[in-house]
Amino acid sequence: MNYQKFARIYSYSRISRYLKASKGNKKKAQQMYYANARLAQAFQPLISFFEVILRNQLHYAIAKHFGDVQWLINQKNGFMSDPSLTHVVKKTGKTKTNDFLKKEVEKSEKTLLGKKRNVTAGRVIAELNLGFWNSLYETHHYALLQGVPCTIFRGLPTGYGRKEINAIIQDIRIMRNRVSHNEPLCFDNRQFDMTYVKQMYVLISDFFTWINPNIIPTMAQEALDNVQAEIAKTEAIINS
Repeated sequence: MNYQKFARIYSYSRISRYLKASKGNKKKAQQMYYANARLAQAFQPLISFFEVILRNQLHYAIAKHFGDVQWLINQKNGFMSDPSLTHVVKKTGKTKTNDFLKKEVEKSEKTLLGKKRNVTAGRVIAELNLGFWNSLYETHHYALLQGVPCTIFRGLPTGYGRKEINAIIQDIRIMRNRVSHNEPLCFDNRQFDMTYVKQMYVLISDFFTWINPNIIPTMAQEALDNVQAEIAKTEAIINS
C-alpha cells in the first residue's frame, strides 16, 4: 500500500510520529507502525492471562481466609461495608464512604440477573473488572483483609509488598489499555525505542514467576509468549 493511502486509512496524525521517527522514510514508517501492532498482539496473551491468574489466585486466597467460596457475595455486608470505610472529609464536613468493592459486586450481580443467569461466585468473578482486584491492594482494603492479597505470591522478592504490587498492577492496567487501543508502545521522547516494552515484559514475567515459576515457561512451550521474538524483529527494523 502506498504511503498516502496508508496514512489516510490509519489517520495522518497517528502515523506522523512514525514518519518523524523514521526521519521521513515512508516505507520504514509503515514498517514501524505494523511492528508496533505486532508487539501489541504479542503482549495480548500475557495481559489476558495476567488478569485471569490474578483474579483466580486472589479468589482462592480470600475464600480460604473467610472459609467461604461465596465470599464475594457474602462479604458485601462484611469487610466491603466495614464502618472504617466511612469517614468525614475535614475540608467539607461531608461523610464519604469507600463502597467501590460493594458497588462493583452489586453491578456484576445486576448484569447477571439482566442476562437471566443465576448469581454465583464464579459468575461474579468473571464479570468483575481488573480495577476491582487491583483495589484489594489499596491500603484500607488490604488492611481489612489482613494482608491476604500478598499471600498469592510464592516468591515475592525482599522489599516487595502491598505498595509495590499495587503499582505493578496499575502499570499493567495502563499497558492493557494501550494495547487494546493500538496506541504506540515503542516511543521515548519522540524516538522509536524499545525500552518500555522490554521493561513491561520483565515486569509481567516477574509477576507471573512470583506466583508460580512454571507459568512463563509453559506459555513459551505452548507458543503463547513470543514477545521477545517480536522485540528482536522490531529492533531489526529500527537498525535497518
